[in-house]
Amino acid sequence: MPVIARFASCQLRLYPNDHPPPHFHVLLNDGREAWVTIEELRIVHGNVFPREIAEALNWAQQHRGELATRFEELQT
Repeated sequence: MPVIARFASCQLRLYPNDHPPPHFHVLLNDGREAWVTIEELRIVHGNVFPREIAEALNWAQQHRGELATRFEELQT
């Protein structure tokens, strides 16, 4: 469960052997979790508002290529 980035209210993680589409997990400090697609930065799972993970989404937008590459590396 590699932690890719840490923020004040959450962590961004990628998991090995995860299912498509390419996505990352945002774990909030209160225990909630969201799955976010790398390509569109769209929340596809979880009871989280985009404003609650805005810092993680902004970071992901700037590092989208790195996230996609790392996601693929972890799928082998």
